[in-house]
Amino acid sequence: MPNMTFAEAIRDAHVVEMERDPNIYVAGEDVGVFGGCFGVTAGLLDQFGEKRVKDTPITESAIVGTAVGAASTGLRPVIEMMFIDFIGVALDQLYNQAGKMKYMFGGKAKIPMVMRASCGAGIGAAAQHSQCLEALFMHLPGLKVAMPSTPYDAKGLLIEAIRDDNPVVFLEHKMLYAMEGEVPEGDYTIPLGQADIKREGKDVTVVATANMVHTALGAAEKLATDGISLEVVDPRTLYPLDGETIIASVKKTHRLIIMHEEVKFAGSGAEIAAQVAEDGFDYLDAPILRVAAPFCPVPFSPPLEKAYIPSEQQLIDAVKKVMA
Repeated sequence: MPNMTFAEAIRDAHVVEMERDPNIYVAGEDVGVFGGCFGVTAGLLDQFGEKRVKDTPITESAIVGTAVGAASTGLRPVIEMMFIDFIGVALDQLYNQAGKMKYMFGGKAKIPMVMRASCGAGIGAAAQHSQCLEALFMHLPGLKVAMPSTPYDAKGLLIEAIRDDNPVVFLEHKMLYAMEGEVPEGDYTIPLGQADIKREGKDVTVVATANMVHTALGAAEKLATDGISLEVVDPRTLYPLDGETIIASVKKTHRLIIMHEEVKFAGSGAEIAAQVAEDGFDYLDAPILRVAAPFCPVPFSPPLEKAYIPSEQQLIDAVKKVMA
């Protein structure tokens, strides 16, 4: 099985699907000649031509709006938002049109589109280019939300998302693009709504997303030397959310910590905590804790940005608190 970076795995998913289905096209700012802001779409223009790889104006509302129209007529667009922070100027097209058309047309309309976007802090891109906004999309009926943490998951989830007949928001943490891992060649899919246990454990369940999965795994290694065993669960998709796997893990460990880079207030962890409180309260031996970013814009200053991003030590402290 070959090794690929996270970015290469996403590009490979594009190639697999575009070779299979001529109705798939790619569009976004700098996705063609430049190959994407993070190099994800490099080479697609040469391979598939300008009719299927479209550089667009810097107009996010048009990128999303034309994708909605194209998807409703039978094409399968994969658009790149570049930075998820830019979705504000195209939100109406996404949640009022893409998310609602199937419902408003009695199930007759299909909107098979994927909106890819980078998210997350760590590269000094400041407040308007560094946010994690996944909770926003979870709250919008009609949208599916995928957030992979490994190259293997990125390729399998993206192929599945492209084949889905519903709009999918596909979020890629910037700090993962260079990460390497084993990725099968060719075609495979990972169902949307199927969590993955990245590390089995018996003492505390940690539900973590995107880059925080690797932070949690690092903390798990350190805690293991103290005889504390963490089970790290990666939801992989936040809607649909695999609550069954999460609750099954809590049933085993009796403790739950949720870790994400979104701000803590009303983040995805709040929904996960609520579902476990509703459906798995009897399994808990300690309060549910959340380790997340503070409720403020992402700082530009490198020391402040580092302090903003949830750390291994914060998770270790939370684990010791629920174990006390």
